[in-house]
Amino acid sequence: MSIVAKFEVHYSQFLDPHGKAVEPLPEFARDPGNLVALYRWMVLMRAYDAKAIALQRTGQLGTFASLLGHEAVNAGVGSAMERDDVFLPTYRENGVQLMRGVSLKELFLYWGGDERGCDYAGPRRDFPICVTIAAHVTHAVGVAYAMTLRRERRVAVCALGDGATSKGDFYEGLNAAGGWRLPLVFAVTNNQWAISVPRKTQSAAQTLAQKAIAAGMEGIQVDGNDVVAVRHAMDRALAKARAGGGPTLIEALTYRLSDHTTADDASRYRGPDEVAEAWKLEPILRLRSYLMADSAWDKAKEDALLRECNEQVQAAAQAYLDTPPPTAEQMFDHLYAQLPAAFVRQRAAALGDE
Repeated sequence: MSIVAKFEVHYSQFLDPHGKAVEPLPEFARDPGNLVALYRWMVLMRAYDAKAIALQRTGQLGTFASLLGHEAVNAGVGSAMERDDVFLPTYRENGVQLMRGVSLKELFLYWGGDERGCDYAGPRRDFPICVTIAAHVTHAVGVAYAMTLRRERRVAVCALGDGATSKGDFYEGLNAAGGWRLPLVFAVTNNQWAISVPRKTQSAAQTLAQKAIAAGMEGIQVDGNDVVAVRHAMDRALAKARAGGGPTLIEALTYRLSDHTTADDASRYRGPDEVAEAWKLEPILRLRSYLMADSAWDKAKEDALLRECNEQVQAAAQAYLDTPPPTAEQMFDHLYAQLPAAFVRQRAAALGDE
């Protein structure tokens, strides 16, 4: 018997849980200004998240999927992408969407059940939020294939969670992306819980990154609470894709500090001690500790940032609440280029024209 192949999955971390550098930082992170910019985005994400939950709890927003604890993954992915790339998100990447130009008001509209929230003023080619688990993986393959046919130096970035890597859509998309060497990055957030199913139960794979190996692409694992590690991995994967080197799967290890959604009660399936330990690893505290030790941040700047973010989020929330509700005809007007006769009659009935 002989060995015909061997594979490795590499793990990357630059800042430890105490905010201390454990490896020489990549070039972008040597400029404190770049890290401060990432920190500002992460704090804004958390302020938005808290407001969205408050709106939902008071009946002013629909069911909401919190990104609490995922700020480093969001900031690392969003900051690495170029404007002309295409982002295909699930429901826990609102932070990436903000960085790409989706407004806070648009996000509130979406979670309020108003489809106008998906009519982005900014990234017109980015896809809307995909709630159906892993369905957008095959969509991402189609986007990346179109980029290849057009000989464009653009990349599709497909964000998904650990639970999505157990779906058939994921494996089909991965296989096609690897076989066609598409300009595609799979950003997998492993937050340890697929709703109430723990990571150790949903897959016997030692890592989720290794699932890329069967598709003939590179799979790497990073500390998802370390924004430097996430950003660095994304930079490398995007550059490789643009150069024709094919797709990459990045598994970012983090923890879902919130309930799965506001319709969930995570205390039914995980204990408080586990969550308390996860809070010690959370990404915002980690980056703030590094910046303060590097004299790039202080309490006065922190207080000013918190005020700024809260004011920005409050203004967007009020703009959302002040937006008149959609009218009845909007459920018909964006279905077809030319509305079929049956829907013409239904539209007229909805408006009271019959």
